[in-house]
Amino acid sequence: MGPLIPQEIIGQDWNLFIAFIVGIGFGFILEQAGFSSSRKLAGVFYGYDTVVLKVFFGAAVTAMLGLLFFSLFGWIDLSLVYVNPTFLGSAIVGGIVMGIGFIAGGFCPGVSFSAIAIGKIDAMVFLGGIFIGIFMFAEAYPLLESFYMSGNLGALKLSDVLGISGGFLAFLVIIAALGMFWLGDLAEKKFPREEY
Repeated sequence: MGPLIPQEIIGQDWNLFIAFIVGIGFGFILEQAGFSSSRKLAGVFYGYDTVVLKVFFGAAVTAMLGLLFFSLFGWIDLSLVYVNPTFLGSAIVGGIVMGIGFIAGGFCPGVSFSAIAIGKIDAMVFLGGIFIGIFMFAEAYPLLESFYMSGNLGALKLSDVLGISGGFLAFLVIIAALGMFWLGDLAEKKFPREEY
């Protein structure tokens, strides 16, 4: 039964190796899907290309259903799965900064590495901006720490916040995903763009 490391099924060294292999595979798939194009990524915000929204929403639904069924079959103990604690204020500000960076730069951090791997200069510049931002944040952290750590709500799960079961939440997320897919199709028809 998983998770694999807390149950001591695999060791930390194997975990890092598996993560490396999965990361390479994930980057290859991102690049093959065209996500190394900043135009394709930014297209989500402008409505002319919603493939990124559909792929990542589809991946989230797949992972959610996989965890739910693995839990039902007794293959994974969800109580051992780490959930990042929620720091509300810094999460909101971080989301805004990430969104602005995404739309201004045309990449999110993960896909920028896929684009760098095939030699995209704009992705290299974007990564330079990431490192500058990390450095500035690290230097300013003593001033920001109290805000960064404020609003600690602990390891929240949406199902617990809403007071519903994981299965019902999964159903709601699937309905939301189908709605987003439909809206994405409408947006692509309303805001067509020439091939890039």
